[in-house]
Amino acid sequence: MSIVVVGSVAFDSIETPFGKADRTIGGAATYFSVAASFFSSVQLVGVVGSDFGSEEMRIFEGRPIDLTGLTRLEQGRTFYWSGAYGYDLNVANTLDTQLNVFAQFKPTLPESYRNASVVFLANIDPELQLEVLAQVDHPRIVALDTMNYWISSKRDALAEVMKKSDLILVNEGELRQFTGEANLVRGARRILDLGSKIVVVKRGEYGVLMISGEKIFAAPAFPLENVFDPTGAGDSFAGGFLGYLASCRDLDDRELRRATVYGSVVASFVVEAFGLGRILEISRDEIDSRFEEFKALTHFDSMRS
Repeated sequence: MSIVVVGSVAFDSIETPFGKADRTIGGAATYFSVAASFFSSVQLVGVVGSDFGSEEMRIFEGRPIDLTGLTRLEQGRTFYWSGAYGYDLNVANTLDTQLNVFAQFKPTLPESYRNASVVFLANIDPELQLEVLAQVDHPRIVALDTMNYWISSKRDALAEVMKKSDLILVNEGELRQFTGEANLVRGARRILDLGSKIVVVKRGEYGVLMISGEKIFAAPAFPLENVFDPTGAGDSFAGGFLGYLASCRDLDDRELRRATVYGSVVASFVVEAFGLGRILEISRDEIDSRFEEFKALTHFDSMRS
């Protein structure tokens, strides 16, 4: 089954205590697409400028990623973000944001995208997210990501998108900002009251919390010795999570839990290098192998032998 993702394709400059990378390829739609492509085919909707050429396009080669919906504007440059992290890698300090051609982004889905089974609305203006939903035909899953800027500036439009979404992905700060609840479980239930079925709270190095109805599932982050760059980890989690779900016949609690772990596993590879460096070199077999390691990490016997 195919997944449509609508979001940014960008250049990032990143600095952490462990090094730096200048103008590496990034963007929410990029990380999501590469991550999801290990499990399902992806249809990408985004915009780039004249500085995003054939060399940059190679990151998508050899993967089931349809770029029909990726527009290249010759008059303008690609979205650019620069950020720095301290030793608390959960917090990014934005140094520079240049929207460039992304400021003109008006997502139009090609006809072949409109019957996708899964739609991922990456972090863009919620009014644009609503326009995307008006262009799709009864998707099986609509998933939404957002950020604190839209919570502050376009709360009503964001709430409207949430009402039309099955799955909401937020981090802890965004959940508390939107709901006013300090407790994550209570905050997630406030969002569920809007009409969505599942809330996934991304907690960085502390893992993931998923709330669906009365069921709660918590998964830790995979323990790593080397963490260089958390940029794109949340979008890669979403790609692994939704990519796996798109490959499932059933969307029951068992598969949702497996999807959560697959998302965490994919994100764990991303943070091991700057930008897309690590995820571009791994295979599905390596993902499955780490998935099994994750199971061993979290397994325990409930009864004494």
